[in-house]
Amino acid sequence: MFPFIPFIVVAGFGASLIVAGVVVVLLVRVEMRKARESGYPTLLAYLRAAPRTDAEKRDAIDLALKGLVLCLLGTMFPPLLLFVLFPFFYGARKVA
Repeated sequence: MFPFIPFIVVAGFGASLIVAGVVVVLLVRVEMRKARESGYPTLLAYLRAAPRTDAEKRDAIDLALKGLVLCLLGTMFPPLLLFVLFPFFYGARKVA
């Protein structure tokens, strides 16, 4: 009756993976820029370090909130949930 419905489902799944990939790439690039501006050698060193300034504390809270919002979106699009747990974890860890 509706032979195009499986195609729409597969296309929607593929589109959600592409959007999730773009979100991850943009988030990593922004965080890498912040790490370089703050004087850290790598992104991982920046994420592991405790915030030194108020600006870093605000960035940590911002990262945690971005991760939380993306996790809530991940409940609607399950593949997105796998990617967005990292910003929530590292942002919450820096705040605590």
